[in-house]
Amino acid sequence: MYAAVVTSFDSPPAYREFPTPMPRTGDELILDVVASGLHRRVRSQADGSHYTSSGELPLVPGIDGVGRGPDGTLRYFVLPDTTMGAMAEQTVIDQRRSVVLPQGADPILVAAAMNPVMSSWIALRRRIAFEPGQSVLVLGATGSSGRMAVQVAKRLGAGQVIGAGRDAQRLAAVGDLGADTTVRIDNAAAVGELAGVARDVDVVIDYLWGPITADLMAGIARNRTDQGKPLAWIEIGSVAGATAEIPSAALRAMRLQVVGSGQGSVPTRDILAELPDLATEISGGDFQLDARPVPLADVESAWGETESSERIVFTP
Repeated sequence: MYAAVVTSFDSPPAYREFPTPMPRTGDELILDVVASGLHRRVRSQADGSHYTSSGELPLVPGIDGVGRGPDGTLRYFVLPDTTMGAMAEQTVIDQRRSVVLPQGADPILVAAAMNPVMSSWIALRRRIAFEPGQSVLVLGATGSSGRMAVQVAKRLGAGQVIGAGRDAQRLAAVGDLGADTTVRIDNAAAVGELAGVARDVDVVIDYLWGPITADLMAGIARNRTDQGKPLAWIEIGSVAGATAEIPSAALRAMRLQVVGSGQGSVPTRDILAELPDLATEISGGDFQLDARPVPLADVESAWGETESSERIVFTP
């Protein structure tokens, strides 16, 4: 069979022949892959930078996708950490880590949306005690996952959603996705402005981290109306930096809870428990996402496309 194959962490995957995987247990099933999304998590898998990377090569990237089983049903699946990923003509899944899609579901949309929707959906449903009516700041709302987080927060009942990001053009569209307020954070003064606007939020969904997070935490601590009001800060991504110098005063001056959300901090069983609801929500057209199908044979040229807001989905 053919697959996208990584032979060096310094080079993009290449389309080449690869051994066909075979099921090894009764819970495993071989699927014909229909669609697999190119997520940020997949890029870090393929360049060896993700914290779960074992450094083993060669590998086929792809952490999830949609495939057709021998009985003809379409399944969305999530793979464990493996060198036999989803970006291939066929892959082996554990049926317990999959869900049969509803009739009429668009496999391209599901493959594109499940991962970015999942990041904030799992964070709000499994990492904190989020309640309808609470206010949410999405830090990094102009990225694919950030735009989905705005929609997820509204879908789960947020009373107010603030979207913050650097890209002015993409930020303008965030309001159409459900953000009540948007703030462009392209300089230090703007971060200070955001600290005032978001001073009393209940939840921060953070895709940026780095110095911006440290400055914003300190600013919110200084501006908070009620220092005793809890603030849950959920770290999901690190686009702006892998480390943040958390100011000690922010931890002492307000009821701040900092948690991460990702592989490890969320048990696999909790992620799998959310798959049926996620598949239903996405299949029902409740989330807006631009998806672009690309033949898997073009993986090498498409891999470098990082500026578009469209989510690339590879189709074998």
